[in-house]
Amino acid sequence: MTVGKNRKPGHKHIAGCFRQATLLLIGSLLIGCATVDPEYADKRDPLESFNRAMFTFNEKLDQYVAKPLARGYQFITPDPVNRGITRFFSNIDDVRNALNNGLQLKLGPAGSDLGRFAVNTTIGILGFTDPASEMGLEKHDEDFGQTLGYWGMGPGPYLVLPVIGPSSGRDLIGFGVDWVSDPLYWEIDDVGVSWGLYVLRYVDRRADLLAATRVMEEAALDPYAFLRESYLQRRKHLVYDGNPPMEDDFF
Repeated sequence: MTVGKNRKPGHKHIAGCFRQATLLLIGSLLIGCATVDPEYADKRDPLESFNRAMFTFNEKLDQYVAKPLARGYQFITPDPVNRGITRFFSNIDDVRNALNNGLQLKLGPAGSDLGRFAVNTTIGILGFTDPASEMGLEKHDEDFGQTLGYWGMGPGPYLVLPVIGPSSGRDLIGFGVDWVSDPLYWEIDDVGVSWGLYVLRYVDRRADLLAATRVMEEAALDPYAFLRESYLQRRKHLVYDGNPPMEDDFF
């Protein structure tokens, strides 16, 4: 694996092809899906027919691919190793957290994020342990979608994306920026290693959500609506740092 300046053009080319294929899939589904009865439509979800189709696609993908992989991963991975891998990816996320706290002029949190990354990458052995938390450096959760919301951009329409899942017009833009600012994208030159780490992160996070998925399946009469409400409320909570306004700010 090589890092740094000698990046091969194939890395960005493959990532670009992946994003183009995703956009083509979304476009084709948008053209082919039927409309929802306006009487029952949610104004935050004008693309509900498309979104429900994508939700069904993601459920099948999860049922036959992601969930079995997550269960197998959880079965063969000892708990200390599992926690270490989760911390490793959480440490990488602190780069994104620092960048977006800085863009939101939250200099104290941005400094904490940078401190966490420096401490956990060195003393914490690439983040497999978390001495930064023991030192009182607070963990944050910031992304570019939240940064756009902080500076006044509304969420736009609710979206369900292939593989990625719940999103919005604003968070789709944020996802693209977060993708190219991820160290797994710009620092690792080897395509196989980079995509292997993407898959490992996805499976590790899916394994951590197995219990939550069971709760949703058992509790929700309409899993699609339940997930939509949970996502939109959580994103609003994050954008306003836990103190959202009472008024509807979606359009």
